[in-house]
Amino acid sequence: MGHSNQSRAYMFALLTVLSWSTVATAFKIALRELNYIQVLLIANVVSLGVYGLILMFRSERVHIFPISARDLGLSAVQGFLNPFGYYLILFKVYSILPAQIAQPVNFIWPVVLMILSAPLLKQPIKLSGLFALLISFLGVVVLSSQGNLLHFKVKEPVGIALALSSSIVWSLFWIINMKDKRDDVLKLFLSASLSFVFVLILAAATNNLSFIFSKPLLPAVYIGLFEMGIPFVLWLKALQLSESTGKISNLIYLTPFISLFFIHTILKERLYYTSLIGLSLIIAGILVQRIKKQPS
Repeated sequence: MGHSNQSRAYMFALLTVLSWSTVATAFKIALRELNYIQVLLIANVVSLGVYGLILMFRSERVHIFPISARDLGLSAVQGFLNPFGYYLILFKVYSILPAQIAQPVNFIWPVVLMILSAPLLKQPIKLSGLFALLISFLGVVVLSSQGNLLHFKVKEPVGIALALSSSIVWSLFWIINMKDKRDDVLKLFLSASLSFVFVLILAAATNNLSFIFSKPLLPAVYIGLFEMGIPFVLWLKALQLSESTGKISNLIYLTPFISLFFIHTILKERLYYTSLIGLSLIIAGILVQRIKKQPS
């Protein structure tokens, strides 16, 4: 039974990786027709539907109501950080940067999480953590040169800064989420519900609602399904079935490399040599940060 569960854990984890590997390409395609607020609105609605259906049809029932004021406030904070804040910034990043730059820079979040965990979770930063930060930051610098490392100049500094800030927002969400012991899918549903309120207000205030009847929505629907919706649930299932998180967690680092394949073949972006070097440095930094000292 244990072997069977571990095999299913790998299957769910690899499906998650494959799903997330396609979405950088989908972001770019969606942003050809819609602006970043419009993409977020559609994707948020779709992901909310995914979570709602899962809650409705799964065997173990979780009651949404009554909900306490504390839980409502917590979900509002979570929803403001993610999906609302995180994806608002991320979609803006993809409207500025090439996909092969935006995707890896955003992937620095595990190192950012380690840094923020020091003051917020009282977790000490080890020397290996500082080394990891240095390696990953070097990767961001290499990426930001966009293929012109010998005559270095940061191209699109606003896009790079926003990509880094999205990692901060995601890390803050992750820290809050770790301390929230409610059902995982229920948390996702409630945060997506309140995020929808935020993005609806923003879309109305910026005259971004009339597009619904005049623009192709399928790429944004795809994002809602295969970035913001289904993969989160698949990943949670993989974590539940796995004998240890370590057995599957490293698989997630395949995502940006597979993503480069889709970016090159579908978007026809000419891949910079600095994209591969920078991405490799970022992943190396993350892996260094994850190394645990073995007992002697």
